[in-house]
Amino acid sequence: MKLFLFLITAFALSLQSFAQEAQWIWGDEDGPDNTWRCFRKELTLTSIPEAAVAKVAADSKFWLWINGEQVIFEGSAKRGPHPNGTYYDLVDIRPFLVEGQNSIAALAWYWGRSGFSHVDSGQGGFFFSAQLGDTTLGSDATWHTLVHPAYSREKTADPQPNYRLSEHNINYFAADNQIEGWHEKTYAITDAWKPAVPKGAAGAQPWGELRQNPLPLWMLTDLRPYENASTLPNAGTDQTIVAKLPYNAQVIPYLKVNAPAGKTIDIRTDAYQDGGIQEKRPQWATRSVYTTTDGIQEFEAIAWLSGHEVHYQIPEGVEILELKYRETGYATEFTGSFHSDDPFYNKLWTMARRTLYINMRDTFFDCPTRERAQWWGDVVNQLGEVFYTFDLESHRLIKKAIYNLAEFQKPNGQLYSPVPGKDRSELPLQMLNSVGWYGFWTYYLNTGDAQTIRDVYPYVKRYLSLWELGEDGLVVTRKEGMWFWIDWGDNSDYGVLQNCWYYLAQKAAIEMAKLSGHHADIPGYRSNMQSIEDNFDALWNGTAYNSGQFKRAKDAPDDRANAMAVLAGLASPDKYPAIKKVLEEQEFASPYMEKYVLEALCVMGEEEASLQRMKKRYTVMVDAPYTTLWEFWKTGGMGTYNHGWNAPNTILSQYIAGVAVVDPAWETYHVKPQLGSLNSIQVRVPSVKGDIDVDINKTDKTFSIQLLSPEETTALVGIPKKHFEITEIKANDTPIWSGEPIANLEGITPAGEDQNYLLFTVAPGQWTFTAKAK
Repeated sequence: MKLFLFLITAFALSLQSFAQEAQWIWGDEDGPDNTWRCFRKELTLTSIPEAAVAKVAADSKFWLWINGEQVIFEGSAKRGPHPNGTYYDLVDIRPFLVEGQNSIAALAWYWGRSGFSHVDSGQGGFFFSAQLGDTTLGSDATWHTLVHPAYSREKTADPQPNYRLSEHNINYFAADNQIEGWHEKTYAITDAWKPAVPKGAAGAQPWGELRQNPLPLWMLTDLRPYENASTLPNAGTDQTIVAKLPYNAQVIPYLKVNAPAGKTIDIRTDAYQDGGIQEKRPQWATRSVYTTTDGIQEFEAIAWLSGHEVHYQIPEGVEILELKYRETGYATEFTGSFHSDDPFYNKLWTMARRTLYINMRDTFFDCPTRERAQWWGDVVNQLGEVFYTFDLESHRLIKKAIYNLAEFQKPNGQLYSPVPGKDRSELPLQMLNSVGWYGFWTYYLNTGDAQTIRDVYPYVKRYLSLWELGEDGLVVTRKEGMWFWIDWGDNSDYGVLQNCWYYLAQKAAIEMAKLSGHHADIPGYRSNMQSIEDNFDALWNGTAYNSGQFKRAKDAPDDRANAMAVLAGLASPDKYPAIKKVLEEQEFASPYMEKYVLEALCVMGEEEASLQRMKKRYTVMVDAPYTTLWEFWKTGGMGTYNHGWNAPNTILSQYIAGVAVVDPAWETYHVKPQLGSLNSIQVRVPSVKGDIDVDINKTDKTFSIQLLSPEETTALVGIPKKHFEITEIKANDTPIWSGEPIANLEGITPAGEDQNYLLFTVAPGQWTFTAKAK
């Protein structure tokens, strides 16, 4: 656990000069759960300091105002960076300060329960420390506090949020709000406010190590009208008022009404029951309940909800003045794009992007409603999508997820998810995938972030040491503390899959060991890979890979297992025709594992089969009135209609458009299109070196690639040979190939050919390649 100890030491040293005087503060009690507590501090500044940076933290969330201006909306990522730590936000408060009298106000919400993405400390707390010139301003007994009188601790009427969520429903009684404007600069503290109670210095228990939140502050828009604002009623109806959003989004609902006191307004989304309702394990999400005071009033449900619609249950006798919303979400730009001549794939790519985005916030989510949980099998698919979809701010969420997984490692070396959150059983195949080729190593290839890999390699090595090979040279199934969930759907071939994921984890471990200087570990990993290679075909029955270790077995081979044999490189090309037949005939994979089936078809050079399977499987979702992709192929039961593990957009950008990283940090990448029946594709890939723009077009007689390649990269451009017999290739109107290379053009070097492409290495810049047929 060297990384953990180093970070504690580094934090302790920096704390001596920056936050000696700051204390965790609260009221007399330690909680209780679902408490909303207000804090205020008045201070006088004779001048504005040259620098003023504040550390702010809370268990569980906080909102911060300075001089009445909101500085942070929903601060503090959910606990924790590890089982005994709390995140703080670092924020520049200088722009909000003035000479003379200043006010600092904060609202903290203590949940008081752990969930699938939060570790409860057991004690509410708020922490503030700012260096103002030579003075340290810290939260202490000179701050004032009171429990917000309008946010009730009493539970809303049933149903309550399901057990996976740490958040409570909001239950707000406007008539009890005797502190109107309490966060404004001019507010005068009353006798109801009491001195805050110090609970411990930074690093004290139960909050533990304070670590900087690695994520950006959330995106938050101004108030927006709903899509159907012009048709919404102007009075309560005792029926649900459905306010439509432009797409599935994380939102803060708002209302302005004129009402008598005591009217109850329920606010939820159409996704409130997303995931289905089961009698023994209900799936309810969160909602807000607002009880009116008398007169004109406004209310924002500041705990975000998600869905396609906001449902207001407004009783008769209430005049509706405004219904609006703010969109909120992870602060990243939608810089990646994909467009082809088939509208189906364009819409599918866009739906996958929207699905991914709604499942990003404190962590990656499996879904934003039922769980908000960082299941790492889902994260592997999501991180692959990120590199084709969003700007570089999104990479910070992947990095956080990697450290979360490592630092929640159990004392016996096991890894588990969801993390952060309640201790769970190990999902062995997901963990192998997470630390392996598609997980940690894909992050490094796309970012070049070597330090993160060096930091987490000891955790990876320790985890892989738990696995053994048997006398047959294949992986021994681990049984203690396991949850043998592989994928939704029948017929998961555990035996084949565990060997494939183990092999890919060893392959990644070799690269991580090289990068981190642990060269002595490499022979062991290579030996393990060789053992799998030498014995894997014992699982081949002549027509498919089949171990006999099935979950809910059927008399058919598993499409997932055979796809993974291809992706691991364990299936030799002579088996591809038989495996293709399996992948065309069997459809056991859920949307989680479907990504790997589609990818395997592309790797085998069967891109048209991949496109056709993609269209067949996703048509029901693309044709549905939603903007996001589902947990199952059909809605209902436990299935959510926004589930993060869908990743067909990765296949479209990485394989069909053919833009993929080769060397770390995109120093080298390739453009090797696999268009199948498509005739045109335009794609933008937001690499760490800059945006890569590719425009591909084919006709019966020509094939062209326009490429804008960023600085500090080398592109390997492949002209496909399968569409027609190529007679000539030009680059920027200069002939460069006619049966063989015929000219040297500065910036382009012939790179030979493989079975499918004529290859050229290309310097940064703008290029147009045109291939012609006879």
